Order: sequence, then structure tokens, then C-alpha cells
Amino acid sequence: MELVMKEFAEEHLPEMTEIWNDVVEEGISFPGDKALSEKEALKMFREQASTVCATLNGEVVGVYILHPNNFGRCGHIANASYAVRKDCRGEGIGRKMVRHCLENAREKGFRGLQFNAVRIRRLFIFMKAWAFIKSGRLKTAII
Repeated sequence: MELVMKEFAEEHLPEMTEIWNDVVEEGISFPGDKALSEKEALKMFREQASTVCATLNGEVVGVYILHPNNFGRCGHIANASYAVRKDCRGEGIGRKMVRHCLENAREKGFRGLQFNAVRIRRLFIFMKAWAFIKSGRLKTAII
């Protein structure tokens, strides 16, 4: 059982959309507030600097998107969002996606990766272990 990271391919769109929408509907981590149709997801995934799915034994178990955090003079800093299939959470898939994303961002010319909305305690602990620097916290943030 090897976790394989693959650049976006339309053949994985239904599974990627379902995983993405599960996270949106949970209302904990992503800013979006409505589930995407496959057509909307296809557009969003294509607009990213990189969209990657994590597969395990041929099944899609996670997805991440990578893009500039902002434009112009801030375009050298990346931002990413990660989603892991519900029944696969807590197995280290997210950690492996972040590791892959950091390498991917570097290859695409980004010089840093900024997390804007870390609201999941496991991810916060992981980021701290990897020496990410916390630059601020909202009072209503959940960590």
C-alpha cells in the first residue's frame, strides 16, 4: 500500500469533488459555504497552480490545491488547501500531502507557503512540529 500523489486528471474528478465537498459541508476548515458541482469543481481545480490527488491502491483518498497566496509582489508566497477522505483521516495522508505540496511549491517557484485558516488541531500540531511560524490568531479560531 503506497500513497501516490498525482497531478489532477479528470478521471478522478467525481471522487475529488466528493472529498472536497465533504470538507466544505463540515464548515470547519474551508472558507467556501456551498458544495461544488463537478463542473464548478473542474473549473476550480483547473485554475490552480497545481491540483494534486492522493491515491491509495488506486482510490482517491485526498486532494490539495496550490496557488499564489496573493498577486503582484506577494505572488511568490503560496497558499494551499487540503482535504482527506473522511474514512482515511488520522492515517498520515494529510501530512504526506503537505510534504508533497512543499516540494511542489518549491518546484513551481514559490518561496514560501502560508496557511491562512488553520482550524484543525492536528494540522496545527503538525505545523508546529515542522517549525512553521504562527503569525497571528483570531479569538474565534479553533485549535
